[in-house]
Amino acid sequence: MSDDSAPINFTNHFLIAMPGLTDRVFSKSVVYMCEHSERGALGLVINKPGDIDMDGLFEKVQLSLGRSDLKTLPVFQGGPVQTERGFVLHESMMEDAKEDDETVYASSLKIPGGLEMTTSRDVLEALSTGGGPRKLLVSLGYAAWGEGQLESEISENAWLTVDANREVIFDTPIEQRYDKALSLLGLQSWMLSPDAGHA
Repeated sequence: MSDDSAPINFTNHFLIAMPGLTDRVFSKSVVYMCEHSERGALGLVINKPGDIDMDGLFEKVQLSLGRSDLKTLPVFQGGPVQTERGFVLHESMMEDAKEDDETVYASSLKIPGGLEMTTSRDVLEALSTGGGPRKLLVSLGYAAWGEGQLESEISENAWLTVDANREVIFDTPIEQRYDKALSLLGLQSWMLSPDAGHA
């Protein structure tokens, strides 16, 4: 017997902006959902690079970047909330980590599916010594929704949802992430009408 009143949980999903969503921050965006509960939701936009790269970020926080592979990696505009604060989305540092295992870094949110989101400086310090997570995405700011707000936006056709895919986050060229995320649903951007529901 299915329980239709069970809350929908979009943690570890992508939100893909529909064409009707013309807000500057979210137009043509792909948001990786780090957390979703009855209290609200938190995510990071993964396809809007900011005007600073990792080298510049490390200069700002007065650390040297010990990873040459990351120097030109862009820092993303993760969303409109706390845009001065850094968020590091990365693979788990502990191989075969269980859901309730501790994380390596302080202030880390363990996301079901194997990723973590860290806000503490220690992850940057690990990168400065040449260590740290192999694959990561750094953003300034995040996207947040209050209680019931995300569900309401989805019901109004502002977003499509699909299970997240690490390859899109870490390996797909930025300008292709929107189309790649749509392809997970078997869609292409030309198939989407800006007037959803009014074909």
